[in-house]
Amino acid sequence: MAAKTPSLNGLKAFESAARHMSFTKAAEELNVTQTAVSHQIRRLEDELGVRLFLRLKDGLALTSEGQAYLPGISSAFHEIRRATERLLDGGNNSVLTISTLVSLASKWLLPRLASFQEAFPDIDVRVTASTELVDFRKGGIDAAIRYGFGDWKGLRADWLMSDEIFPVCSPTLLEGRNGLSSPADLANQTLLQVSGMTHDDWNLWLSAAGQPTRFAEDARLTFDLAMMAVQAAIDGLGVCIGRSSYVDDDLKAGRLVAPFNLRLKSDLGFYLVTPLESASSKKVQAFRTWLMDLVSRSDTPKISEVLG
Repeated sequence: MAAKTPSLNGLKAFESAARHMSFTKAAEELNVTQTAVSHQIRRLEDELGVRLFLRLKDGLALTSEGQAYLPGISSAFHEIRRATERLLDGGNNSVLTISTLVSLASKWLLPRLASFQEAFPDIDVRVTASTELVDFRKGGIDAAIRYGFGDWKGLRADWLMSDEIFPVCSPTLLEGRNGLSSPADLANQTLLQVSGMTHDDWNLWLSAAGQPTRFAEDARLTFDLAMMAVQAAIDGLGVCIGRSSYVDDDLKAGRLVAPFNLRLKSDLGFYLVTPLESASSKKVQAFRTWLMDLVSRSDTPKISEVLG
């Protein structure tokens, strides 16, 4: 009589916990609680009638039965992942859908995609621009370039580059009696800022410059998109708290100037984000390799020089 196939959730929990030798890390990988992992493994052990783990004071250890069981289970899940990759590659290998930030698409990615298409002519690239996080499965997205800390659960995040924070303005604002000879002169200016995860940039920079953060609470304009704040600065409407990711191109062109030398390093950065189940598909690997090579080249303007 054939043995009954155990719970798939239990097998996934066992394979992950055995690979990490930790219920906590398995829970993070599977995006569930540690308690859920423990219960799933306990239920699996009950189904099998054997103990798979020794739960010790200083961690976990596999029993002899667990050691014997793990290679076959690991191989099975490896084959499932390989089958999924082959399905994705075979069924939709010619289309690569990339989600980016709005300004990233227009200022940095699109002008350079021609080299990717030359290198991989069989891949049809589709770009969708959004300021929101995407649902990879529902949205049909293969890869995304996103700005953050790189801590998106259940996704592979490859670091591209970091950012710097500093004020920028139109060259015309440096002229006249309300010029900007020191950070204290910001008290006489309209401060332009961007909402969202960078909303605190003015406070951070003012504090580092030894200036009161109330400057950022007085006359100000707030924008949803960085490119709008930058354009307002170019038009002379005020001083924008810029990030190198979306002002360096305008600085080089002379449309903006940086009146002060102080630049803050940001903990935020740009990442290529992909679902774990398709991160190794040929088309995603091709794009990742091309992108990582592109951002590492000294003759390529960095994402952190032109994006918003």
